[in-house]
Amino acid sequence: MTTPNVTIVPDGVLAYGLQLPVQALSVRTSAPWERDGATVDDMVAAARACDEAGFLYVAVCHHVAVPRGPAETMGTQWFDPFTTLGYLAACTTRTRMMTNVFVVAYQHPLQTAKAVATLDALSGGRVILGVGAGHVEGEFEALGVPFADRGRITDEAIDAIAGALADEWPAHRGDRWSYSGVGQRPRPVQRPRPPIWVGGSGRPALRRVAARGDGWIPQGTPRAQLPADIEFILRERDARRPGAVPEIGYITEHVYVGTPSWDLPRHAVSGPPGRIVESFDELGRMGVSHLQVRFASRSASELCDQIAAFGAEVGPHLRRVPLT
Repeated sequence: MTTPNVTIVPDGVLAYGLQLPVQALSVRTSAPWERDGATVDDMVAAARACDEAGFLYVAVCHHVAVPRGPAETMGTQWFDPFTTLGYLAACTTRTRMMTNVFVVAYQHPLQTAKAVATLDALSGGRVILGVGAGHVEGEFEALGVPFADRGRITDEAIDAIAGALADEWPAHRGDRWSYSGVGQRPRPVQRPRPPIWVGGSGRPALRRVAARGDGWIPQGTPRAQLPADIEFILRERDARRPGAVPEIGYITEHVYVGTPSWDLPRHAVSGPPGRIVESFDELGRMGVSHLQVRFASRSASELCDQIAAFGAEVGPHLRRVPLT
């Protein structure tokens, strides 16, 4: 990494973003209305609603080719992330474009750096690269990447991508890739480079955040587990990269602003805005700097209404205590 870490969330601010609907139709993460005839226009409407409501980012995720077994729950609809974010960047003006997460082991780091830098240039400096090690063994096999080595490959890829985003003429010598004397343009707008946030919740992922990440995107981490995981990251950070302060995220429980007329998912956070602010300020006091909000909704229009309500009545009142 060329700097201790790249930060984008101002001190004291608890920012918030959204994983977009429609782009991926896993039954574990998508709402029933998404799987019942939702369209690209619905995805664009959600992105525009986030743009207008002051959301830090909109996010899309990444799979290339899902094997038949996992496809029973994951489905096979996973829009290409950089193509999708390029389209959405042209439909928005402020919100950042994030991959949540991009499996960096699947391709050469110079290819990834080229895509990120191009998107950053086209969007006016609005990219967050969320990365992960991946988990679908059959997908690795189909792409010719050794699943057992994915952690090591991911670490090397992050270093190589960071180097190529920071330097037009990067040089890298690693176990999997080696190159020098090659240049890349366009250059990203963000300096020294776009931020790289690391996804995952196991100890290898937390060590990766401590050693390499500008931020952390927990994947399924319960709220009660956050303090211990944050403490672990900071302890590992002190040993590996003193002075870095990774931006800590959290994927929220389902959220509904107001009193619903229907049964919400279990453990949903709902009610008047003040109650939701109180719930999420607890996370801010832990040092969380960015929330990925999961709204409970029955349609694209209800989702957009919830985004607008959150941006107007909840988001401006969220606060956090910065980590040290």
